[in-house]
Amino acid sequence: MSAEAADREAATSSRPCTPPQTSWFEFLLEEALLEQHLQKPSPDPPPVQLIVQFLEQASKPSVNEQNQVQPPPDNKRNRILKLLALKVAAHLKWDLDVLEKSLSVPVLNMLLNELLCISKVPPGTKHVDVDLSSLPPTTAMAILLYNRWAIRTIVQSSFPVKQVKPGPPQLNVMNQMQQEKELTENILKVLKEQAADSILVLEGALKLNKDLYVHTIRTLDLLAMEPGMVNGETESSTAGLKISAEEIQCQVCYDLGAIYFQQGSTNAAVHENAKEKFFKTKELIAKNGSSSLHFTIDEERLAGYCQACGVLTSSSDDASQQATPYSQIHSCMKSGNYQDLVKIFLEDNLTFSLPVQFRQSVLRELFQKAQQGNDALDEVCFKVCVCNTVCDVLQGRTIDIQFCQLFLKPSKEKIDFLLEVCSRSINLENASEALKRKMAAFLKNLCLGLEDLQLVFMISSHELFIKLLKDDERKPLIDQMRKRSPRINLCTKPVTSFYDIPASASVNIGQLEHQLILSVDPWRIRQILIELHGMTSERQFWTISNKWEVPNVYGNVILGIKDNLTRDLVYILMAKGLHCCAIKDFVHAKQLFAACLELVTEFSPKLRQVMLNEMLLLDIYTHEAGAGVSGERPPSDLISRVRGYLEMRVPDIPLRQVIAEECVAFLLNWRENEYLTMQVPLPLVQTNPYVKLGQLLAATCKELPGPKESRRTAKDLWEVVVQICSVSNQHKRGNDGRVSLIKHRESTLGIMYRSELLSFIKKLREPLVLTTILSLFVKLHNVREDIVNDIAAEHISIWPSSIPKLV
Repeated sequence: MSAEAADREAATSSRPCTPPQTSWFEFLLEEALLEQHLQKPSPDPPPVQLIVQFLEQASKPSVNEQNQVQPPPDNKRNRILKLLALKVAAHLKWDLDVLEKSLSVPVLNMLLNELLCISKVPPGTKHVDVDLSSLPPTTAMAILLYNRWAIRTIVQSSFPVKQVKPGPPQLNVMNQMQQEKELTENILKVLKEQAADSILVLEGALKLNKDLYVHTIRTLDLLAMEPGMVNGETESSTAGLKISAEEIQCQVCYDLGAIYFQQGSTNAAVHENAKEKFFKTKELIAKNGSSSLHFTIDEERLAGYCQACGVLTSSSDDASQQATPYSQIHSCMKSGNYQDLVKIFLEDNLTFSLPVQFRQSVLRELFQKAQQGNDALDEVCFKVCVCNTVCDVLQGRTIDIQFCQLFLKPSKEKIDFLLEVCSRSINLENASEALKRKMAAFLKNLCLGLEDLQLVFMISSHELFIKLLKDDERKPLIDQMRKRSPRINLCTKPVTSFYDIPASASVNIGQLEHQLILSVDPWRIRQILIELHGMTSERQFWTISNKWEVPNVYGNVILGIKDNLTRDLVYILMAKGLHCCAIKDFVHAKQLFAACLELVTEFSPKLRQVMLNEMLLLDIYTHEAGAGVSGERPPSDLISRVRGYLEMRVPDIPLRQVIAEECVAFLLNWRENEYLTMQVPLPLVQTNPYVKLGQLLAATCKELPGPKESRRTAKDLWEVVVQICSVSNQHKRGNDGRVSLIKHRESTLGIMYRSELLSFIKKLREPLVLTTILSLFVKLHNVREDIVNDIAAEHISIWPSSIPKLV
């Protein structure tokens, strides 16, 4: 041997060696090896892997002389392999939690069927027809184990499962995965068909008032002997591992509770059964503990089930459950006791025990009931929204948009309730400085957002406001409010002595301006403006309220009108009409727009077309908020006007982007896919990004669920949306020559900006369109993000699996 070879051998022999893994066939050759292997601290391979290997080898098909695939032969080798798998499961004490975690549904199904077979349960026997009390203890336990696994598997299959990301494509691996998936689906189908029988079997087991026994390695060895050598020991009451009657009841109650809870999603009455089983489980655990030789119950999960059942069922007979805020709120919602509901929310503002998601879900449910025609709930919605908003303020969260919408028309009653909630939500003696600062900032911003000085005074003179804001903070705020609306100050009710003073011209102008601000009658507005222009010719009355806003594209045309009175009248009529649209006062908006249309028709074709466009948008809003809510299709005249607007080619007409958005969304929401796909003019698709996006959405929805050849439009839509959602990185080179990233910017490659796309999507409500666009974003999220769980969505298979390269 050379010196070099000797050195290599010495180095190799000096390394610590990892003991080789025991192969499955070695357990066939040496009978005692399995028990020795399982007694090791960390056996390699582990027990569950041995079960898979044994059953995999025992179920391999054979090939005959004619090269035909035959079922696995029932020979001694395969019988021993199956017995070895059962012994390993017996070593694990038939713990379904352990077995389910590591074994697939087909493997565990095969294992438990072998247990039934070796326990002398005749194949094809319906378990529901068998009297468990008349069976040997191990046979009855085998039937219980199988049926417990059956309903646990049904429950588990209802939960979302992480999709395994495929690695490099390997045909044999993919085929194997597909076969296992199909086999699992077939087994689940059979289990669901037999679910009612499995439930009856387990309900019957609750009536057994005796201990049962589960097979051990010793009893399985005895069963494998010749029939004459067993001497009936395996059928005696002392064979196997003893499972007490109370343990059996505990695990069966828990599993039945889980299946009943799952069925409650389609049959609410079943929740009562689930509640009964879970609370029985809780009692048994309190008596015997949650862990035993045979099973372990997750007490946190059980507590969650109990709490959910307490909310979903009537709990008047359960004082402890009735005491929880969840069940109290649920009871109030069911009975319509909204006064107590508001009280619970108000009290929780001190403890913060209710999660913000739960608070929001209750408010959403109230809004839905209010929208269905229950006007009495409007006040309840406001009160719950105020409670949620104050809770958000104290916890440092952003104020919800719903609060801002409900406060568009503040009143004395609303301010009174808001101040009451604020006062009862903070204990000034014990509150931290941070909480006090948050509440003070909220009240201060509230004052700055109010126009009516009387409402501002209600807040600024309140005890809570005075305690939270010091003098040097209050005085500048009040002075700022007075300076902000000087003309409105002239209109507040004067002191008594003021009536004895002759009204000056400035006071009369102020009073008329106040009336002009408040009025929504177009003819009254015209009369007031005529009076004001008769009193002074130096004022621009369209500027007296900062709430009068007209889009810049219109403002430039309107402010170009030479006659001051006409300019003020057109501007104010349009501004008030747009404001009425924004607050969904469509009746007054229509009156204001009609008067404005009549006025501009006399001198400006351009403004006439502008008003016709705005009246079209108003009619869309009116239908969608009225007859459209109940599913009534819009009149054909309105659909024709929408098409006419999109196809309009009048030059130099100022256009608002929102009208094009609403028109395309309107056609999608009312399934005008044929027009968007086939009839819309090509130049319009090329020049209007909303029409292009609408056409791609309509074509994609129209082809669903089409074959792969018909997914070209889906690919086009995918590329358009990916371009819109892409970002570009802006870099900067420093003095040292290094390049650093400054910020991400929206890509300009798309047909519109991302914010415009999101605004457009918010206008869609047709289910198929929403499902399609949602599945696109889910696919984009799954492709882009390195996430733990891929999200599943309907129609997700139509989208490409890669992001196109952007030029």
